Amino acid sequence: MWFVYALIVLLCWGAADLFYKAGADENDRYSHLKTSIMVGLVMGIHAICVLIFTDVPYDPVNILIYFPVSAMYILSMTVGYFGLRYLEVSISSPVQNTSGAIVSLLCLIFLGQQMDALSVIAVVLVTAGIVLLGYFEKKKEEAYELEYNKKYKIGFVAFFIPIIYCVIDALGTFFDAWYLDDVESTPLRGVTEDTLEDVANVSYELTFLFVAFLLFIYVYVVKKQKFTLYKQKERLGAAVFETAGQFAYVYAMSGNGVVAAPIVASYSIVAVLLSRIFLKEKLTKKQYAAVVIVMAGIALMGLAEGLAEG
Repeated sequence: MWFVYALIVLLCWGAADLFYKAGADENDRYSHLKTSIMVGLVMGIHAICVLIFTDVPYDPVNILIYFPVSAMYILSMTVGYFGLRYLEVSISSPVQNTSGAIVSLLCLIFLGQQMDALSVIAVVLVTAGIVLLGYFEKKKEEAYELEYNKKYKIGFVAFFIPIIYCVIDALGTFFDAWYLDDVESTPLRGVTEDTLEDVANVSYELTFLFVAFLLFIYVYVVKKQKFTLYKQKERLGAAVFETAGQFAYVYAMSGNGVVAAPIVASYSIVAVLLSRIFLKEKLTKKQYAAVVIVMAGIALMGLAEGLAEG
């Protein structure tokens, strides 16, 4: 079953990126906040269902204990939603998914961990791919300088948004490693080896629900934005796919991490293909080549992680 779960993660997270882009309105300054509201709502509902329908014991104080990790993940996702207002998902998704390279470097620098040859190659590929994507995006912007076009005028600046995303997300993953490394040393309360990940995930989702509530007050009460549920269908679809993928991820990695990790890490391939089919996104041949380099690095990172865990 682990292989089925890995495929579910691959498809769900790839589809989530497609829906994120579809729900990103370049002309709506609150678009990214509205997306965060819908994601927080769906994740919160999932967390409540876990607490009601499973036997996972939960101490509410874990919300505060796990908050530093939750804050990094929520902030990174909201930043990513902002970047999608101006940048093709064919670029943003692969770049955002390179946070694993940053985590590897953080562990190498601050935890004194060693990096195997496969990981080194992966980091080099990811770095080279990102640099090339930035260069080609800048060239695209210059090509449109004579004919002003807001989308391309801001394109190169927006390119750095997914980079900011992956840095913040990497910090969250880095902190997460400390919280979930060992049940004996974790600061989380009332957890066992079997419930550690579930308690952390519920804490994250409940925090996202609370943040969604605050954002709702800000956007729809303070800023007087209209809220029409049927107009949120793309954002709701993204939230459902994001949450479903996250749920399946735990079971995929607990089965055969050596193979599951590179499968999951390659979900950007699905995002790029879907955006090409449904959003009619078009990149230059050079951009597609750079995307392939980035995704190859991501797949190698996943493989190296799986081999290390195996």
